[in-house]
Amino acid sequence: MSTTTSPESAPVADHPSHAETGAPPPVLRIVLAISALLAVLVTAFAWPAVNSAPRDVPLGVVAPAPALAQLEGQLASGDEPAFELTSYDDRAAAEEAILGRDVYGAVVLGPGGGELLVASGASPAVATSLQQFAAAVPAEAGGPLTVTDLAPLPEDDPRGVGLATSLFPILLGGMASGIASALALRTPGARLAAVGSIAVVGGLVIAGILQGWLGALTGSWWANSGAIALGIGAIGASLVGLHRVLGLPGVGLGAAVMMLLGNPLSGVSGAPEMLPAGWGALGQLLPPGAAGSLLRSTAFFDGAGAWGPVLVLGTWLVVGAALALVPRREA
Repeated sequence: MSTTTSPESAPVADHPSHAETGAPPPVLRIVLAISALLAVLVTAFAWPAVNSAPRDVPLGVVAPAPALAQLEGQLASGDEPAFELTSYDDRAAAEEAILGRDVYGAVVLGPGGGELLVASGASPAVATSLQQFAAAVPAEAGGPLTVTDLAPLPEDDPRGVGLATSLFPILLGGMASGIASALALRTPGARLAAVGSIAVVGGLVIAGILQGWLGALTGSWWANSGAIALGIGAIGASLVGLHRVLGLPGVGLGAAVMMLLGNPLSGVSGAPEMLPAGWGALGQLLPPGAAGSLLRSTAFFDGAGAWGPVLVLGTWLVVGAALALVPRREA
């Protein structure tokens, strides 16, 4: 005679409790993970902003030797000099350096008084700092200085907010195009074609809104569209390439680098030289920072200083596309 065991009386496998295994309970793990994420986010975005200040900002000087020595003494105070001075022979040479994006401004001192040349389009924050400095120059050093803006911001956006905020749609467009293409499309060619198409259309749309509607950009609309498209494409292609070689972790890694490093270190709201030492230079090697600098060049300086950012963005784009084309077995 056989016996059966009812489900109610069947032995139940023992599962070790969280206390027995030493692992924190799920609720605690979630709290710790989100708290750590918030700590990373606030550090990434708040730390560069809180520590933003002029540090060795390139500044031209046209002045006789005695006045130049006095000016250097004024600017050398503090542990970190705010400006790095470059001497020019005359006003024309200093103006050429500013419009070529070699320096952010120039102090011109002479017998007839002093003048400050600035370029608000290069950085409203730096231009404001220079004007504050100009107001404090004593009379014996040629002050107060009259101010001339060689690359002013548009009348519709005198604070340069439009260009600063353009970085987020560039970043979001690049990330969205890369993630969506990597996950939704099967072949590398289709993924790269989608990223390229989104970049071109996104560049035209963003430039059209910023320049045609809001009046926040000047210069060639086509050049501005191209700068934005290159930024979107570089970010998108990078994520597609990382997904190809690393899978989903690659997408997460690429998105984290672009959002947590590239965005706060871009210097687009101030200037790379206003970030803590070394971090501004790193930001210019990442697509968000390079895209912001390229857009400034095309919008306010007729493309001057564009080759460096173009090289950075082109490298990210080419390397990302090459990784996306790496042969591998699909699961």
